Amino acid sequence: MGIVQELQEQGICPTCYNFEHGGVYSNFTERLIFEDEWLYCFLEERPRAKGHTIILVKAHYDDMATLPDELCAHVFIIAKKLMNVLKTELKAERVYLCSMCDGKANHFHAQLLPRYAGEKIGSTNFVKERQTYDENNVPIERLRGAMKEGASNE
Repeated sequence: MGIVQELQEQGICPTCYNFEHGGVYSNFTERLIFEDEWLYCFLEERPRAKGHTIILVKAHYDDMATLPDELCAHVFIIAKKLMNVLKTELKAERVYLCSMCDGKANHFHAQLLPRYAGEKIGSTNFVKERQTYDENNVPIERLRGAMKEGASNE
């Protein structure tokens, strides 16, 4: 059994544990696209598609149904901005949004999965084989800059 499963079996949120102690998940700060007082938005370490992005709420909530309305709205506003950045900067045709908070001791997060021209349409994009993040394949500085520009235009 891995550390994530061990913590979950004890009723401990692995994400909150990682925020406090580390050692559960890899450091995502090098893949960070956007951060504010409520969220971290970063490229997935083991992406299912080029530009696969995680929107992670800093405070603990089990799933979207438990988010305060203001935070829920904020997640969707930032998701929309990120989707447009991924479409523009990575030439994604569509960007899927999903949240799969299931099991014990969840920590709400949303995932953005870009789909590119010529790829199959539909839910199979959520279960594509994971790959290794390739920093040479994703222009992280352009993504960060586009998000900063979008945030300053509010």
